[in-house]
Amino acid sequence: MGHHVGEHKAKKGLIRIEFDEEDGVAEHVRITGDFFIHPEETVHELEEALEGHRVEELEAVMDEFFSMRLDVEMPFVNVEDFKIALKKAVKGD
Repeated sequence: MGHHVGEHKAKKGLIRIEFDEEDGVAEHVRITGDFFIHPEETVHELEEALEGHRVEELEAVMDEFFSMRLDVEMPFVNVEDFKIALKKAVKGD
């Protein structure tokens, strides 16, 4: 079991993604930072979407999640910023 943390300083915001890894599967996913996203429950829904997936699948899960959520507004940050934080967490940067 390992603990992964990744942070990305976006143009106007900070995104931090952390999760535990058990047998290659992401558990206890938490997304925090200093950014705006609407609707606010989007962060919790993304955490739930990432939970229980193999670590190597997380980026694809994130892409699929945001492609289905056309109502999400994220001023000053974008999906790529979230993916950078995720990649850093997976690599352990």
